[in-house]
Amino acid sequence: MLLDLERFYQACNPSRPLMMGNAADRRYYIDFASVRGGKIIEALQRTITRISPDVPTCQLFTGHLGCGKSTELLRLQAELEEQKFHVVYFESTHVLEMADVDVTDILLAIAGQVSESLEAIKIRIKPSYFAKLFTEVIDFMQTPIDLEYEAELSVGIGKITAKTKESPQLRRRLRDYLEPRTGNILQSINKELLERANTELKALGKKGLVVIVDNLDRVAIRPLPSGRSLPEYLFIQRGEQLRKLNCHVVYTIPLALTFSNDSAELQQRLGGGVAPKVLPMIPVRSRSGEVYTPGLTLMRQMVLARAFPDIHSEQRLNLITEVFDSAETLDRLCLISGGHVRDLLGLLYDCLREEDPPFDRDCVELVIQRQRDYRANPIDPHEWELIFQVVQQQRVRGDIEYHTLLRSLFVFEYRDHQGVWFAVNPVLAETQKFQSWLNENRKQAS
Repeated sequence: MLLDLERFYQACNPSRPLMMGNAADRRYYIDFASVRGGKIIEALQRTITRISPDVPTCQLFTGHLGCGKSTELLRLQAELEEQKFHVVYFESTHVLEMADVDVTDILLAIAGQVSESLEAIKIRIKPSYFAKLFTEVIDFMQTPIDLEYEAELSVGIGKITAKTKESPQLRRRLRDYLEPRTGNILQSINKELLERANTELKALGKKGLVVIVDNLDRVAIRPLPSGRSLPEYLFIQRGEQLRKLNCHVVYTIPLALTFSNDSAELQQRLGGGVAPKVLPMIPVRSRSGEVYTPGLTLMRQMVLARAFPDIHSEQRLNLITEVFDSAETLDRLCLISGGHVRDLLGLLYDCLREEDPPFDRDCVELVIQRQRDYRANPIDPHEWELIFQVVQQQRVRGDIEYHTLLRSLFVFEYRDHQGVWFAVNPVLAETQKFQSWLNENRKQAS
């Protein structure tokens, strides 16, 4: 048997993006650009390396949760490093409290991650403003934080944020203290940290500094007293401050913001006039519902590459029966995923937990049924009505309730030569509720 079961299981882990700087992980990578409506990562990279290598850029990147953004950003990191840029990639979910985050939190997180990354290559920069700020913060918060005056910037930021992560009350007090000083913090990060970092990196033969802030699209979508949602406040109202960093930055932002009435304002304030790059789903069906062969072919390859990374793509097709009882069973899994990468890996992972390959149709149907029930359970009647509207119009509005549809993966976004369109998650299309609505609609139409 050519299939290494343990390796296959690890490769199907839906929570682990591919580390594209790692040769072993790169074997699993499938390039979906041909069916996703454009070379999205190439455009981000080209902006930095070709068009504006010496002048800072701020680029926005978005897409559904689990559609493969992190893997693509890690690919961007690997390619920029090959071009001699120093890249700081970090997952904001590891550093920030996503339910309660402000601009100063994001700026401090970036400063901390940049200085930690520089310290790793023996570049130590200690902005004098921060040494003074930390002393004032500790006095103001009246909470014991063991911080030596000589401590690295990343250590100082790390200790203060760790302390506030434990206590929402402490976090609010710190924020009230830092908020009026945002301008000074930004100025210090730019002058004392980023400008000096760029100079020192260039002395080492690097072309510059790039910061990739992943998972910032997971900021809680909640209304604020002002009437705006938290993402609108951060990325639109305060967007100009986030784009003022003196290095190349790529931010992930919530997909729903691109449908907001304020999307033009987002494009101007945070994007500097440039619209966010969107990573859509991989289309496995066309707008009219027929199977879309180019997309399905690549999804098949994604599954088979996880099983047989060292075998050529054409030869893998001869090995389908090592993993499934038939090619139809593999296609069933690919089509029900709707072209959502993490969902497809999750279904595979679940099959592996049930039995050893080759998986029979019963096993696959059991896993699909579980996924269907799990996804359909939380949908309330109002949300079903919204889903039906999206199916009829093939579009999504920017209201906060539509955020839920996108965030909860009830509907998927696709792109083709005609532009953007939306469809219900195929797993929900098989529920009794959806089928009843469909039949009712057909009766009315006839």
